[in-house]
Amino acid sequence: MERRSNVNADRSQQEQQQRSSKRPRKTSEYGRQLEEKQKVKEMYGMRESQFKRFFAIATRSQVATGESLLSLLERRLDNVVFRMKLASTRAQARQIIVHGHVLVQGKKVYSPSYLVVVNEEISLAPNVAEKAGFLEQVIDKRLSSNVKVPDWMELDKKGRKGRILRLPVRSDVQTPIEEHLIVELYSK
Repeated sequence: MERRSNVNADRSQQEQQQRSSKRPRKTSEYGRQLEEKQKVKEMYGMRESQFKRFFAIATRSQVATGESLLSLLERRLDNVVFRMKLASTRAQARQIIVHGHVLVQGKKVYSPSYLVVVNEEISLAPNVAEKAGFLEQVIDKRLSSNVKVPDWMELDKKGRKGRILRLPVRSDVQTPIEEHLIVELYSK
């Protein structure tokens, strides 16, 4: 009411200045853990239920849970297509997978959450590889960029296909992720 009628407007400005001069609150441990989980979920384009499923799989592995989780996330087909420079973004990689434009071992795979394994070959479907517009806009531009293909996969630029050489390990993930915070969050 005071804002609309401009009564005591100077008092509200003074209150705002006092509030803004306070130091921001320190984020709690739970807040840091939650932020890290949400950052990773958003980076990989996953919903909560998908992320929980991957965490459950990582928990059952013999390797440390955090390292296993990162390895699983990196092995998702949408991430592999993105890392092989066959798409500009992970979202675009998801779309071309869902549309049936990606082949794994010569067969169409429609699930972006498909987990690739060692020695699997990932390629674009022939109908997409022949479309000049798509190739110019996405692949050729991205292949010529300075983005490096990770060591755990190889890319045949001419054939527009790639192969998984080995499973990714923690040192292969270059993005700053504190996986121990995610493990602590889900361990509560």
